[in-house]
Parts: sequence; C-alpha cells; structure tokens
Amino acid sequence: MTDIYTHILDLAALVSDVPADSILSRTILDAPDTRAVMFRFAAGQELSEHTAAMPAILHFISGTAKLILGGEPQDARPGAWVHMPARMPHSVYAETEVIMLLLLIKASAES
Repeated sequence: MTDIYTHILDLAALVSDVPADSILSRTILDAPDTRAVMFRFAAGQELSEHTAAMPAILHFISGTAKLILGGEPQDARPGAWVHMPARMPHSVYAETEVIMLLLLIKASAES
C-alpha cells in the first residue's frame, strides 16, 4: 500500500480462519471516500437485519449465503456483487464459510 493507491494481491488472505460460531471482520482501508472491510463468516453465522448510513457494496469472494435485501430474499455465491443505497434494510446468513468484501461509500466533500 502507498499513499497514492492500494493494491492487495489476495483479499481472502487478509482474514484468517474464522473460529466456529464466529464472524471475523477486518478494516483494510479507511480513506476519505471509501471504507473497505473484509468479513469471514463461519457456516451458520448471520448478520441480522440492519442498515448503513451510506451506500454499500457487497462482493462475495467465496462461499454461499442467503441475503435479505429490502425485504427480498436473494442468493450469494462466489462472484456475487450487490449495490445497496443508504438505509436499505439487509441481512446476511452464511450457509457455508463465507468471505465477503464490504465497501462503504462515504459522502464526497464535493457533494
């Protein structure tokens, strides 16, 4: 990583093995415009319904999950990508061990 850009060769390597019945999270970037957080869910773990104050992107790296997005059930598998507007209710249930990247898009200073 430099002050100019961030380059990560292997996102999944940033989150170690998750203990059974746990969710591991690690902030990998906290820039003025974006916050990036890696998650690793043990199978059967869930983030219950919640909202974010800013737009968010979920990118699933590995595993399978059930999502509820604005009240609608959706599936997630490796390569799945979701954009959510601010304050959209959502939840994540890991059917298998899951590695997911969360991107929070902060308000720009120019907005």
